[in-house]
Amino acid sequence: MRLRNLLTATIIATVVAAPAAGADLQPRTVAAFDRYVRASEQRMDGDGSFLWVDGLPADRKQTTLGELRRGELLFERLTTRERGKEIEVPDGLVHHWLGLVFVPGATVDQALALLQDYDRHAEIYRPAVARSRLLSRDGDGFRVYLRFTMKKVITVVVNTENEARFTRLGPGSAQSRIYSTRIAEVDEADTPREREKPVGRDGGYLWRLYTYWRFLERDGGTYVQCESISLTRGIPLGFGWLIGPFVTSIPRETLAFTLETTRATLARRVDTAR
Repeated sequence: MRLRNLLTATIIATVVAAPAAGADLQPRTVAAFDRYVRASEQRMDGDGSFLWVDGLPADRKQTTLGELRRGELLFERLTTRERGKEIEVPDGLVHHWLGLVFVPGATVDQALALLQDYDRHAEIYRPAVARSRLLSRDGDGFRVYLRFTMKKVITVVVNTENEARFTRLGPGSAQSRIYSTRIAEVDEADTPREREKPVGRDGGYLWRLYTYWRFLERDGGTYVQCESISLTRGIPLGFGWLIGPFVTSIPRETLAFTLETTRATLARRVDTAR
């Protein structure tokens, strides 16, 4: 048993070190991801339904709305295609998820106030957000620093800078788009030896993160929807058992945690305001 544990630890150390050293972000990967994002945003802008649930067939829509109002989380994995064909991203993986929650009694103003409270995101969204700071604000535009901690067998810490733009569409609706502008993996985080790895030359666990939020006040509360598109390294041959669960499950789990935390925080604020 001791020999087996030693061998397992050695394999894990070797596998983690090897992909981290070889995951360089290539220009062709960035170009393909940008193409995927453009196609996705064209679909978003052309959506006839503001919320994803409103585009469902009538029977499924009513069932799903009932589930949301009972406190469930709607989650869908999405894939954007061009003329019916998948968009290939060489040397990378695109992770595209959509989630939706309902907060009884909440208003769009309360939801926006929570999302825009960037100096407190490390407190609200801990442990996923380890540090947060508003860098600057110009009206409804924000520049934000966020440090994310991601853990799945291995722990990865990244420093990110992001640009967010919020747009009010009417008295009871709003949306925002948040783009990462810089992501750097942190080696030996929170130690005296902490340092950033060169941008794009790291483990490849998060290279891009774009999120698209929609807020709609209806049915006695507010629906909060987030669509997330992120880019990670591809999975090297033979490393899927370790790297695969991290790069494929973390995007979904992070979005679920963010939406559930947003819902719970808003619900507490609603109760406090009564």
